Amino acid sequence: MTTSAPITPLTPTLQRVAQHLANGLTAKEIAAETSLSAMTVRQYMRDIRESLHCPPRCKPPVIVHRLFTTQQVASPTADRPAPSLTPDQRLLLRAVAEHSDPRDIAVAAKLAPADQRAALDQLLADTGARDTAHLVILAHGWKLLPTDPAARSGASQ
Repeated sequence: MTTSAPITPLTPTLQRVAQHLANGLTAKEIAAETSLSAMTVRQYMRDIRESLHCPPRCKPPVIVHRLFTTQQVASPTADRPAPSLTPDQRLLLRAVAEHSDPRDIAVAAKLAPADQRAALDQLLADTGARDTAHLVILAHGWKLLPTDPAARSGASQ
């Protein structure tokens, strides 16, 4: 789902939490790093999703992608060269960055739902990403994903 409403700029507190998320930390790790309660971090994550017009079930890779495309946090810099990805892997990468539901990811990546997990596992292995949020962070550092908000597909997240 998309909305034509403008993205709400994050408050300084939400920006700090969002930057931790964009650095690959989980909500639990953010709580430990910032000395905030887990409940407070969860509320801040809800506030960040709302500011970015992400649905309640929006997954971290999509939130991270939106944080970068809306320039709410600084895009990462690559710490190593980008791997050579096939066109199918690039399509899957973009699908992971734009969709939360596995079926939507499979459709956007033009994969059979039964093949999506194996293709994603291979993409994670080929990029050295520990999970899909880390994959999106690395991809932005490698400039493999669009940074223009208008370039988003706008499909349901």
